Amino acid sequence: MNKIYGSAAEALDGVLSDGMLIAAGGFGLCGIPELLLEAIKESGVKNLTFASNNAGVDDFGIGILLQTRQVKKMISSYVGENAEFMRQYLSGELELEFNPQGTLAERMRAGGCGIPGFYTKTGVGTVIAEGKEHKEFNGETYILEEGLFADLSIVKAWKADDTGNLIFRKTARNFNPPAAMCGRICVAEVEEIVPRGELDPDHIHLPGIYVHRIIQGEHEKRIEQRTTRKREEA
Repeated sequence: MNKIYGSAAEALDGVLSDGMLIAAGGFGLCGIPELLLEAIKESGVKNLTFASNNAGVDDFGIGILLQTRQVKKMISSYVGENAEFMRQYLSGELELEFNPQGTLAERMRAGGCGIPGFYTKTGVGTVIAEGKEHKEFNGETYILEEGLFADLSIVKAWKADDTGNLIFRKTARNFNPPAAMCGRICVAEVEEIVPRGELDPDHIHLPGIYVHRIIQGEHEKRIEQRTTRKREEA
């Protein structure tokens, strides 16, 4: 089975549809599947729900899909630096389901493992717990969170082999592995595809059984907040 495709558009061909739930890896602008997001924008699909830690910035990441009004709902942890995200939410144009970061990561991982729900203490006594089942274990109150099962996962990795085994680089690992796991179909964009057998099995972060399609491309790797200081005089 050939998993390698020539472009993001080719890899998403026949996969996208209006109203689908997409899990996207990345944290801020680190490790985001920027090529696949651009291809989703160009496809014109709409009424999408995205499960992602945040929505990038106004003109990069999921932010480009907010600009074109292709997203109807975000399942995320952080509004962050995206002014359009905040504006649409406050004006009632965008649905938002807030999840603590650890809860969101575990919802994705649980979905990937076929676990329909789990109990956590995170969010007890806050608005996060409203409408959710409460249960006591050893005198402590927990709330039930549901596993997240996405129609599509899109992730960004550093290296892959042709079977879809993935290695993520440093902090780009963040939400990518659990996001990849929870999708019915997972498409990964990578910086390099190496021959089968070249990756050390002990260094693989996500096995290829979770990955259905792969593309290789050039990435901008934009910095979200650039902080500099003047060089000291010699």
